[in-house]
Amino acid sequence: MKDKDKKIERRKRRVRFKFRALTGLPRLSVFRSNQYIYAQIIDVKGNILVAANDVKLKANFKKLERATKIGQEIAKKALAAKIKRVVFDRGAYKYHGRVKALAEGAREAGLEF
Repeated sequence: MKDKDKKIERRKRRVRFKFRALTGLPRLSVFRSNQYIYAQIIDVKGNILVAANDVKLKANFKKLERATKIGQEIAKKALAAKIKRVVFDRGAYKYHGRVKALAEGAREAGLEF
């Protein structure tokens, strides 16, 4: 494993440990590739409860707009599944740009974290 990969894994573990030890809430996990952004709500056992991605929105919007829309979509799906509170799991990504836009979109649509 390269040093860069080790650093990424360490950041992921550090972020996830903070809320896994403290709460029993499901987590809103974000994966960001160069083209797309994916969001999943995962329960404590590791089961995926709700998921959304922006693969179909690619041609119509810019990346930040798509991230906001995916945040709103995942929040609507979560509220329909009676999930109101989650913990935001940004993984190894910094909280800015598309990750921040997704979080703000989810908050606007009524998800609490």
